[in-house]
Amino acid sequence: MTEHVSYQYILIHFLGGLAVFLYGMRTMSSGMKKMSGDRIRSLMSKLTANRFLGMLSGAFATMVVQSSSTIIVMLVGLVQSRIMTYVQAMGVILGAEIGTTVNAQLIAFRLHDYALLIFAAGFLLHVTAKKQSYQNAGEALAGFGLLFFGMQLMSQAMEPLHDYRPFIALLDTFSKPLISVCVGMVCTAIIQSSSAFVGIIIVLAQQGVLTLETSIPLMLGANIGTCITAAIASVGTCRAAKRVSLAQILFNLSSVSFFLCFIQEMAGIVRFFSPGPVDGDLATTVAHIPRQIANTHTLYNLVMAFAFLPLTPFFAKLVVRLLPDKPEEARLIPMVWHLKHSAVSTPLLALSYARAEVGRMNKILSRMLASAIPPFFNKQPASDVIFPQLSLVDGIVMREQKIDYLESQVTAYLFQIMRQELHPKESGEVFTLLKIVKDQEALGDVIEVRMLQLLREKKSKRVALSREGELEIRTLHAHVCSCMEQLTMAIESADCTRASGILAQMEEFERLELLTESHHLQRIQQKVSVSETSHDLHMELIDALKHILFYCMAITKNLLEYQNTEADTCS
Repeated sequence: MTEHVSYQYILIHFLGGLAVFLYGMRTMSSGMKKMSGDRIRSLMSKLTANRFLGMLSGAFATMVVQSSSTIIVMLVGLVQSRIMTYVQAMGVILGAEIGTTVNAQLIAFRLHDYALLIFAAGFLLHVTAKKQSYQNAGEALAGFGLLFFGMQLMSQAMEPLHDYRPFIALLDTFSKPLISVCVGMVCTAIIQSSSAFVGIIIVLAQQGVLTLETSIPLMLGANIGTCITAAIASVGTCRAAKRVSLAQILFNLSSVSFFLCFIQEMAGIVRFFSPGPVDGDLATTVAHIPRQIANTHTLYNLVMAFAFLPLTPFFAKLVVRLLPDKPEEARLIPMVWHLKHSAVSTPLLALSYARAEVGRMNKILSRMLASAIPPFFNKQPASDVIFPQLSLVDGIVMREQKIDYLESQVTAYLFQIMRQELHPKESGEVFTLLKIVKDQEALGDVIEVRMLQLLREKKSKRVALSREGELEIRTLHAHVCSCMEQLTMAIESADCTRASGILAQMEEFERLELLTESHHLQRIQQKVSVSETSHDLHMELIDALKHILFYCMAITKNLLEYQNTEADTCS
C-alpha cells in the first residue's frame, strides 16, 4: 500500500475523529466550567493586584476550565466591566498560557484503549447522579473519554499514509519553519483551540508522520492562532478591553519570533529531559514523541511566561501607545468623578464628595429616563443626545452599566467612611446615602430591563398606541422626568424644601394616571381598534412609569427622614 490509498476512507475517518475529538474537548471544558465558572471569575478578579499572583490565578483557572481562550474572553469581559484593569489582566494572560499546557500533557497519556470505558463511566455518572456537581463532573469525564476516542479515530485514519510518497513529499514543506508556523496559526484560528491543534500534532507524530523538530513550528503557530478568539471577543468593547487581546498577540508574536531561531536547541533540551533514547529506532521514537511534544509545549509556555512577567510594565506602555485612549470613548467608560480616597480620614469632606457622586448618578438616571419613552413612538431609531454615535437604546444600556459601577464604588467608599470615628449626624448621612444608591441602582434596572423589554414586545407584536394615548403617556413621562430633575437638585443641595415639593407631585401623578386610564378605557368602549390592540402596552407603560416614580419617592423620603433629624435644618 505504497501508492494506492483510499482518500475517501482517510477523509471520512479523519474528519469524523476530529469532530469527536473537538466535541469531547468542548464537552470536557463545558463540564469543568459549570463546576467552577463563577468561582474562577471571582478568583481572577481578586488575585490580580500582584503580577505573580495574577499569573498563578490565570494558570489555575485555565487548568480548571481547560481552555485558555475562555479565560482570555473572560478577561475581556472583566476589563470591559472595569472589575480589573488591562495591566492587571496581563499577568493572567501569561498564566493562561501556562495552564493550557496541562491539556497537552493529558493528551500525551496513551489512554486510547480505555477511551470508551472513560466515556461510559462519565455518561453513567452524568445521567444517574442527583447532585448537579456530580452531573457536571460526569459531563467533563465523558468529554475526556470522547477526546481520546477521537484521537484514536484520527490515528487510524492516518495509518495508510505511512509510506505514501506524495504525502511524504507534502510533509517536506513542514521542514521550512515559517510555513509550519503559518499552517499552525491558520488551523488553530479555524478550530479556535490551540490545545486541540496540539492534540492533532501529537496524533500525526504518533504515526511517524511528524518529527519533534517539525512539530515545534506547528505548535508555535498554534500559540499565535489562539489569539483569534480574544480578538473576536474584543470587537465592540472599550479600548481597555481591546488591549487585553492586543497584549496576548504581542506576547505570543514576540515569543514565537524568538523561539523560532532555536528549534534545534529546544528539541535537544526536551529530548534530554524527556523519556526515551535520544537516538533509537523509529518505533521507540514514535512511542515517546507525544510526551516530548507535550513537554516542549510546557517548556515554551513556562519560559515565555516567566520571561515576560517582569516586562509587563513595558508592554503595558507599548500597548497604550499602539492603542491610545479616545477622548469621546473615555466618556462612555464607567468611572467616578468626585470620590477622593485621600479625604476618607476627614468624614465631613468625604461625605460631600460622596453626595456629589450620588447627585451625578441621579443626572445619569434622568438621561436614561428621558430616553426611555421616545423609542416607543419614533419610527426611525433616534440618536442619543449626548453621544450621537449611540442610539437611544444603546445610550440607556451604557448608562445602566455606569449606574451599576458607580453604585458599587460609592457603596465601597461609604463603607470606608464608616470605619472612621463619626459624629451621629455623619453616621446618619452615610446610612441615608447607602439607601439612596441602592434605590438608584434598582431604578436604573427598571428603566433598562422593564422599559426595554416592553420596547422589544412592541416591536415583535407590531402594536402602536393611538395618537391620544401617545400624548397621554408623554404627559406622564414628562411629569416623572420633572420629579427626577428636582430630586437631583435636592440631593446635591440637601434642600428639604425641594424634597417636600417632590412628594407633593405624587398626588398630581395619581390624578394624571387615573385620567389617562379613564380616557383609554373610553376609547376602548368607543371601539377604537388601535386602543384595543395596544391595551397591554398602554397599561404596562403607565405601570412602569409609576414604578420609576415609586423609587423617586423612596429616595425623597430617605432624604427627608435624614434632614428631619437635624433640628437646626428642618423641623
